[in-house]
Amino acid sequence: MFSKRTWLVVSVLVVLAMAMSACGQAATVAPTTAPATAASAATTAPAATEAATVAATTAPTATEDTSSCSDSDFCFGMLLVGPHTDNGWSTATYLGAQYVVSKIPGSKFIYAENVFSDPNTTVAQYAEKLLSRGAKVIVFNSDDMKDGLTEFAAAHPDVPVVWLSGDFAWKDGQRYQKDMAKESDIMGRMEFGKMIAGCSAALTTKTGKIGFLGALTNDETRRLSNAAYLGANYCWTKVLGKTTALDFKVTWIGYWFNEPGTTQDPTQVADDFFNSGYDVVMSGIDSTEAVTEAKKFRDQGKDVYAVQYDYEDACSVAPDACLGVPYYNWGVMMLPVLKSVKDGTYTRQFVYQAPDWKDINNADTSAVGFKKGAALSADNSKKLDSFIAELAGGLNLWKGPIKYQDGTVYLADGAAATDQQIWYMPQLLAGMTGESVSK
Repeated sequence: MFSKRTWLVVSVLVVLAMAMSACGQAATVAPTTAPATAASAATTAPAATEAATVAATTAPTATEDTSSCSDSDFCFGMLLVGPHTDNGWSTATYLGAQYVVSKIPGSKFIYAENVFSDPNTTVAQYAEKLLSRGAKVIVFNSDDMKDGLTEFAAAHPDVPVVWLSGDFAWKDGQRYQKDMAKESDIMGRMEFGKMIAGCSAALTTKTGKIGFLGALTNDETRRLSNAAYLGANYCWTKVLGKTTALDFKVTWIGYWFNEPGTTQDPTQVADDFFNSGYDVVMSGIDSTEAVTEAKKFRDQGKDVYAVQYDYEDACSVAPDACLGVPYYNWGVMMLPVLKSVKDGTYTRQFVYQAPDWKDINNADTSAVGFKKGAALSADNSKKLDSFIAELAGGLNLWKGPIKYQDGTVYLADGAAATDQQIWYMPQLLAGMTGESVSK
């Protein structure tokens, strides 16, 4: 698996030749002030416009400003892997930070986005810039920032750092870093969201063929695509009573979003799925190609659909083509950690938070949710609600017998997976097609 930095080294000449993204979002460091309420934070979400789609096909150039925080601010900084207008991962984390600002009086956040787009500035150096502008804690928003976080934490052992999707603070994890006393990790149990998403796809498909538009390959992306398959297969066989095998195929593009010249074009991958009889495409990437391409095919009279990812309002890009979106409420998870920094009670922690099963779409309590799309039929919506209720009641799809794609045993008959067995996923599961590691 290549890292973001590796891709950027390969593509630097392409990147430097590109004009600024159509969204107008370059690598910037900018201040953000508090919205009046948590609800109003949602109104600052980027509009679902054509620009958001165009941005996925171009590479941003790197610029920054000199914004800073005052001594009286509780200021935290955030590094974004993409633009905060991607209608995906970076949008969700950006809004999570705004939620925190709305809940902590006197707080402010500054951020750098597209932080890998500048070949002359490292992630650690961007974190240094935020620190110099008054940030008291730095949030790294991508697994791919591991090296930059490690470098920065070593240089500033007394500065709290928070890693979204990381596991350095997990004492039972494979990558536990004992000496990083000020580093914490935050991740939602999106496996549940992906199971719900997979179920919505299985309930809808008429061909029995579901495509999964994957990002790069690592433990995180494999476990989430596996969770999507488990949810889809359960609803295909148990809810719909189908006896034919579900065709569930994963195609990886090579990164979290399109990098022209270095990744597979997600637009083309989605088109290939739809042209090959896959009538539902699930997104595992940060941007919106799955649903925009579904809309294109629907406009041509094709009965196809998509499931988006990451950001609650991602379906707004193409509502009539979207079955729904599993999304993160990052603010719910970040708030107690960042508040403890402000209050002087901060201790290192590993957060791996499940949905609030009383209401998975409660913006103040649920780390993970699922927002239904306009394309989900009323009948399938009811079936999906029943499946969600089963999960809330204890249905465990991580239970054997389950094999890996190569035929080796993942879970023996009756064995339930541990958190470690779910988190660290070396292969796709048996029943899925596609490579377990992208070539």
